[in-house]
Formats: sequence, C-alpha cells, structure tokens
Amino acid sequence: MDTKTGYALATQRIEEFHLRSFPGQAGPLFLISTTYPGVWMEHVYDGVKYAQLEPEKGKEIARNQTLLFIRNQKKDGRLPFNVLDTSVIRDFKGNPVGYRQIQECVSFGRLCWETYQMLGDRAYLQEAYDSLKAWDAWLCANRMTTHQGLIELFCLYDTGHDNSARLADIPNPCPDPEGKVPADCDAVPMLAPDMNAVFYGDRRALSKMAAELGLEKEAEAWAQKAREVKEKMLELLYDPEDEFFYDVDRHGRKRKFLSISISNVFQEHVLDQDMADRIYQRHMKNPNEFWTEYPFPSMAICDPGSKKDRDGNSWGYYSQALTALRCGRWMDHYGYGADYDHVLQKWVEGINRGALHFAQELDPITGEMSRSSEWYSSAMLLYLYACRRLKLV
Repeated sequence: MDTKTGYALATQRIEEFHLRSFPGQAGPLFLISTTYPGVWMEHVYDGVKYAQLEPEKGKEIARNQTLLFIRNQKKDGRLPFNVLDTSVIRDFKGNPVGYRQIQECVSFGRLCWETYQMLGDRAYLQEAYDSLKAWDAWLCANRMTTHQGLIELFCLYDTGHDNSARLADIPNPCPDPEGKVPADCDAVPMLAPDMNAVFYGDRRALSKMAAELGLEKEAEAWAQKAREVKEKMLELLYDPEDEFFYDVDRHGRKRKFLSISISNVFQEHVLDQDMADRIYQRHMKNPNEFWTEYPFPSMAICDPGSKKDRDGNSWGYYSQALTALRCGRWMDHYGYGADYDHVLQKWVEGINRGALHFAQELDPITGEMSRSSEWYSSAMLLYLYACRRLKLV
C-alpha cells in the first residue's frame, strides 16, 4: 500500500475499533488488537501516545487508560498486568483482571505524570501518586526477596519478552495468581535490567508528583530512592568491559545475552549522556548487533541466541513495533533524533509492504512483517507518528 492509504487505514481502524470501552470498565480506552483483547500494562503507553498525537480528543483516553489500572489495584498495592475485554473472548470464564505477572515495560508512574501534565487535574495527580506509592511498597515487599535493592523477575512473562533465548530456561507464567512466588527454576529470582529501569522510572515520577503536590520531603526521598536503584543497577547489572547491562541470576551470575532489554535502560533515562553514547555507538549503532537493515532486533544478530525459528511473536529475533514506538522516549532525549528518523522510515517501508495490516513485528534483515497480531495498536501508532514526523502525509 502507499503511505497515504496506510495512514487513512490506520486512522479509520483506530477510530472505529480501538477507541472504545468494554464490559465492566469506564471508557473509552485504547485497545490493542483481537489477538490481545483488552489492555496490557505495557500498552498503557498506547493511550498516552495517542493523547500526545491528538491532544484534544486523546487526553481523556490517557486518563481512562491509566485509571483502568489504578482502579483495579488491589488493597495491598498490587497493580494488574492486564484487563481483558471479555466481549470478544468466546465462553470466557474467570477473572478478567490479571495479577500473575509484572509486565510493566514502560514506567507507569511516568505515564501517569505525563497524563497529569495534559490534564492539569490535581485530584487525578493525588490518586495516581497514592497508587504508585502503594505499588512501590508491594514491589519492595514481594519482589525484593534477595534484599539487593533491586526488584526481581520471577517468570518470563514479567518482562513480556516471549520466546527469547534470554529467558529460555525460565517458565513463562508465575506459578501463583498473585505473582508472589518464583517459578520452579534455578535462575530465579533474577535481577533484570529492563524491569529495574522501569522501577527507577517510577521512583523518578513519584519524586516529580510529590514536588507538584507540595510534598518536598517526600520528593527528595523518592529522588534518593531512585538514585539508589541506579547505583545498584550499575553495581550489579552493568559489565564495564562489555559496556552492557545483563540479567543476573540468583547465584550472582551475569547471563550475557545481547537483548533489546538494554533499550529500557535508555528509555527510562537511567544513563548519563557519556555512558549512553558509549553503549549506543558500541551496540545500538553496530550493524552486527542492533543496527540492522530494519532496527532494532529483539536480540543482537551476532548473539548465538538470535534465531528466526517462529513465524511471529518472538523477542529472540524480530524487530518489534513496541520497541520502535518506545524509541521516542529516548532517542531524541539523548541526541539521536536523526537515527530515529531512519528507524521510522524503515518501519513505514516494512508496513507498506506487509502482507498483514500493521503486524506486531518485522524481520530485522529483510523487513518482512511477521505473522503476529494484525491491526496491532503500537504498529498503527508508530505508523501515524512516523508519517507526521517525516512529513509523509
């Protein structure tokens, strides 16, 4: 398809299908796809990004998208990882609100802060602040079992990195419905850079929220807690020789997979500029690692764990629309805006040639779209944003 046709198709599909409510929830929301019916925690960003693209009609979407999780929070502070749209699930039984895994792949606190900046609603800010404080307390009580100052991965789904060699030896779900019990595996509890980058982002957001609410002592306390997370990440997860952040298993061993989890460390602004530049040039801009014809693959192509062994939904090979959309949260920030334009252009090219409309991922070498999740929310948002930024429409 040509770009103008693609832009019109994505816009129409979003307005006619994705911007709506579903049984038991306030709306409208920004829903993902029929493959992923409802909203997952990592897709709260979809609603916020849409609001940033369409401020007038989108800011209520961002409010609803964040409050969907806040108002399904348990009394003990546990936030859900998803809320399902049962209207499109045949013969659904069980709880439509899930708590079994974390899967907070973009700082929920930062997204609430950005939503407040659009709304200017102090009642919303107070509700979000109270929710994020309770979430931090739950994580500290339930996901710091090794007492190292960082939160822990208990199962593969905590990261959302399905079918990645990085976590091939770790069971997909957590064994209990609350996500409090580690999987039966020698590697967990594990310290993961992507999860802890988000944990850092939440604490930075809590500091900003507290300052806005006039709670200066709390603001400084949260800022200090965020600094402590950063220090622990550098101490425990960073390899200075490799200039890379790795998962660390419960025995203290670094698992040296060159995973796109490194992008979360950029995304949440954990890195100072000089370190960001070193990692970016050595790894992200390396054509033998992440700077492929269609950046950025889920696993560096030089890594032995990089394998195209599935038609789709693989964080062990494909370049993900989610990753490309989230690049907007760090590439301009660190001064790599021209490179982001290139990434966006390549995604537009790949989507225009795709057999499926707006699939979830593409081949990092050929640009062929995978067979996973047609009409995927993040892919459509990425396309709309790219078309506007690159002045293609």
